[in-house]
Amino acid sequence: MPVNLDPIGTAHTDAATIPRHWTVSDVEGTLVIDPRYTDGLSDISAGQQIVVLFHFHKSAPFSSHLLKQTPPHKGQSLGVFSICSPRRPNPIGMSVLTVLARHDNVLHVRSMDMIDGTPILDIKPFIFDKRHLPSRKSDE
Repeated sequence: MPVNLDPIGTAHTDAATIPRHWTVSDVEGTLVIDPRYTDGLSDISAGQQIVVLFHFHKSAPFSSHLLKQTPPHKGQSLGVFSICSPRRPNPIGMSVLTVLARHDNVLHVRSMDMIDGTPILDIKPFIFDKRHLPSRKSDE
């Protein structure tokens, strides 16, 4: 069953280096969304966090020897589905970005971990639900 995804926009940044993950990034940039989707951005505003799904368009092709990889910050071999490597069977990335401003079809964001020109596949709201966190016993 073929799955076809068409980008809804493109990420842009002038940053010379891009952090490996959004949780350690202060990089700012823009998500320029195709104007035909502008109405879909109408309820996104500054201060909000959004989930951005994107295509690792510059990633080398995946092969079965990449099912186990050693991330530089982990020091041990881990399964590809437990890490954030761009070399995966379906080269889809996910970041949680903070919206700094929205002007029509352009979102100004922070915490970017995608390179300039990255195709954006989708944007979703970031919803944090404390009920699903492990409980912590207090130290009394």
